Amino acid sequence: MLFFLVVAVVPAQAVDVPTLYTAEVPLDETADNPRDDAYKLALMEVLGRVSGSQLSANPAAIDELFPVPSAYVSQFRPGTDSSLWVSFDGEAIERILRNGGQTVWGRERPLTLVWLAVDWGQGEREIIAADDPGRTQQQGRSIDRNRLLRERVLEIAQKRGLPLAFPLLDTTDLQSVTFSDIWGGFDERIVDASRRYETNSVLIGRVRPASGQRNRWTYVFGSENRTWSGPPEAVVGQIADMLAAEFAVGGNSPLEVVALNLSGVETVDDYGSVQELLSAVSLIEDSRIVAVVGDSVSYEIEVRGGPERLRRALRFSGLLEQQGDGGLRDPEAPLTLEFFYSSSNDF
Repeated sequence: MLFFLVVAVVPAQAVDVPTLYTAEVPLDETADNPRDDAYKLALMEVLGRVSGSQLSANPAAIDELFPVPSAYVSQFRPGTDSSLWVSFDGEAIERILRNGGQTVWGRERPLTLVWLAVDWGQGEREIIAADDPGRTQQQGRSIDRNRLLRERVLEIAQKRGLPLAFPLLDTTDLQSVTFSDIWGGFDERIVDASRRYETNSVLIGRVRPASGQRNRWTYVFGSENRTWSGPPEAVVGQIADMLAAEFAVGGNSPLEVVALNLSGVETVDDYGSVQELLSAVSLIEDSRIVAVVGDSVSYEIEVRGGPERLRRALRFSGLLEQQGDGGLRDPEAPLTLEFFYSSSNDF
């Protein structure tokens, strides 16, 4: 949980998730093999983060790939409240997944900023912040319920390996965003206010806990804009599955060479940002600069999953796709993707 709270105040283009291969799960001392049962539960949670919910929800496939989960345990220790903390050998697990043709989603993952507006009823409306400011004793109940809701969302995200951050709600934020902006669906205003955090995507939630109304969510990532309804568990899971489908790489996917022309790279800072952006795309195995002309940089990209997967991943990363010249292409030459980079287009 500490990691996910820390990133709430640190700007980032992509986040390295160090806890992908650790889990804390219940330890049933009354079971025949309590530790082995806990290892299996922990492994299922880890596989949900690394390969997606389709595999983690398939016990038969897990048993076939990992017949002895304890063989992949590198560390374990007692956790809190009759639980067991388990750390697995990530390289060994990735090797088994790739050899078995399963997808693998690496540690570099998009960071999502969460704007969560909560209508507690009886006129009490608040936006959940990254941390609770000092308040009077009478406001203690508000602090506690906000903290519990924030920690609930963060815990769900941690189980799926999805980095989330909450806004500071400092003077700058409060001058840009109000509760009514979030509740009323003024999403462009929220996205504009989010740029200072340099996150990759924005999740906007409207929750009314004491009501029968369904929670409403909007997710903005690159050119994608999706809406959902339901509890945080369902929405965070859908986001994780969507991102895994875009960024996870199949173990049996062949390497292909794709040419990428990227214009709009005007400064050294732009170049550094582009390099970080490309390194965060797990589909890319290697990239080489072949030419620089003006503000345009040409790359040769070695990618798994083909050019269409790379095209979607670059869109998700915030690059703007440009139309090619429509001319005939040498069938022996690698496919060329045309994109534009803008430092002001973080989403």
